[in-house]
Parts: sequence; C-alpha cells; structure tokens
Amino acid sequence: MIAAVKEFANRFLGRGDATITVPSFDGALKPNQKLESAETLLTCESPEDLATDGSNLFVADGQRLMSLNGGAASVVRNFERSISALCALPGGGLAVVLGGREVRLYSSPSAEQPSATFADAAFNAINALALANDNTLIATDGSLRCGVDDWARDLMELNRTGRVFRLDTVNKTVTRLAQGFGYAFGACAHGNAMLVSESWRHRLVLVTPGASPRVVLGHLPVYPSRLSKASGGGYWLTAFTARTQLVEFVLREPAYRRRMMAEIDPAYWVAPRLRSGTSFKEPMQGAHIKTMGVIKPWAPPRSYGLVIRLDADGQPLYSLHSRVDGANHGIVAAIEMGNDLILIAKGPGRVLRLPLAGLAEEFRP
Repeated sequence: MIAAVKEFANRFLGRGDATITVPSFDGALKPNQKLESAETLLTCESPEDLATDGSNLFVADGQRLMSLNGGAASVVRNFERSISALCALPGGGLAVVLGGREVRLYSSPSAEQPSATFADAAFNAINALALANDNTLIATDGSLRCGVDDWARDLMELNRTGRVFRLDTVNKTVTRLAQGFGYAFGACAHGNAMLVSESWRHRLVLVTPGASPRVVLGHLPVYPSRLSKASGGGYWLTAFTARTQLVEFVLREPAYRRRMMAEIDPAYWVAPRLRSGTSFKEPMQGAHIKTMGVIKPWAPPRSYGLVIRLDADGQPLYSLHSRVDGANHGIVAAIEMGNDLILIAKGPGRVLRLPLAGLAEEFRP
C-alpha cells in the first residue's frame, strides 16, 4: 500500500522514477573522443559479441562465427540462426547462444558437434554469457516478452521481465537466479556473486544466490550492457547508447507510445538507436543537432558510444567515448586481449582495437 501511494505521489510530482531528468556526463564519465582514435580491425554486417582464448579472437557476426588472428579474419563456421552471445570456456572451448533461445557448448570453436546443449523452454532473449568462479555459466535473458533483437520495443513497453540463469555445464541443469529486471544485459563474476547490467533502470546490480539484488552503481546517464574483467582487477562496462530527456518524456506518455508503436516504422521511433544521422525521417534533427551543417558534439544523443572502466567495487574510474559527432556508436562488447582493448561498435559494424598502455594515466583525475 505504501509503495503504491509513493508511486502515485512520484508520478503526480514528477520525481523519483517519474522524473524526465537525465544525469550529466561528469566526473569519471566526462566526455572525450577516445573511441574515435581506435583502430578498425574488421568491418562486418552484424557484429554482436566477442570471446578470446588468449591467442585467438572470436567475433559473432550474424550467423557467422569469425576468427581474427594476426589481423587476418576467417569464418570458423556458419549457424542456422544468428549468434546472440559468446563466451570462452576453460580448455579452449566456446559457448554460443543462437537466437537468444539455445546455448551450445563446443569443446573447441571448430568442433563439429556440441558437447552439450541448453534449450530450456524459459529462454527467450539470452544476450550475454559469463563464466562464474565455479566454472558454471551465467546467462542474462533480457526479456520474457520481446526477442533478442527487439529491445527497443521492450523499452517502449516498460517491460520488467529480464532474468538471470545459471547453467551447470557438468550436471546439464538450468537454475533461475533472479527475475524482474528491466532488461538484463550482461554479467560478470564478482566473488561468489555476479554483477548484472540492468539497462532500463540504468544501473549495475549485485546478484547473490538466495538474496535480493543490490544496487552497486545507479543513476547512469546511459543504458549499460555487457561486462568483462579487466587486468589488474575491476571491470569494463559497455553502454550501447545514452539516455535523453526526450526519450524519458516519451516513456511517461502511454497514449503517445501506443500510437507511435502502432503507426510508425520502428526505425523512426523516439527511442534509443545504435546509429543515427542516416535518414531525414529521424525524430531528432535540425538546429538542436546541427549548426551550419556541423553536428554539435554536445547535441542530444540519439546514438552514442561508451565503455566505462570500473574498479573492483564496481565504481567508475574513467570512460572512453564516441560522442554525437563521432561514428563508433553502439558499443555492445569490450574485452581485453594481450595489451589491447577489443570492442564492438555495432552501429557502424566495426571491431575496434585500442591500446591499453597509458589509458589509466591519461584519464587520471
């Protein structure tokens, strides 16, 4: 009862979850254009996720599993459905998620047949895998209602149906660890627990089996996504796009959202995108985006590129940006390989490489 009264008061007064304000990029999230200086290793049509065994880099590109070794790209294999997530396994194995609904484990990336398959009826939109400290797999399932590629609709429908699963690779069992997330998108082991990105609530939460999720990093100005471990402790957190007041306003107008989703092509919804500036039909354009034909780097971002370096407690140390006037938007994956940070900019369809040397010193406060 108290929660219902509080929610009504927040909506009436425009505060709490009902506010349309967006936190600013400041402090460790101060904007820069570091991602624009990254080297492009590969351009492909639908890059989605990355995995590495330490010497080879694997890229999920639509239905293709690609390998990058020494700068040369090759196709390892083709699948019957699009790959929605990858994860390297101990001993050189690889876990592959197909269509968000099936997880296959291979003893090696080139193995003909999977050593195990998880096709639980509960799976709907598995978008990320992570190896837990006990060598089980943690899978985030973004939505029970929308498919893995229909994330914009999930946001516009205000769904809160994301789940986190544990996949026991020895006993071949599936356990649901938590549910009710506003699009769970990315996880990483944190001791005996795991950090999970909750995109629509703009936060990072700690999920411990048998306990309620605890917020570790909240009120982000972006929609967080996949996580990976960083050398020396801590994590890399990607953000596939940034928040805007316009989208926040639309999320609080149910009649407008219903008509928009029913009558307008999804590509032109007032919703976050992985790339922008390609069509005159886009809802955000004009003088607040461009002046004298030049895009303002501080304009409201319909698409954006960002990866955040977190410390061991999940707090931001520094961040790497591709601003509104940049091209490397839609950062959905980032992993360390050797002395480099490898990233996917899904907007332009690029696999990027950025040297790690000097990054921490360059952005030291």
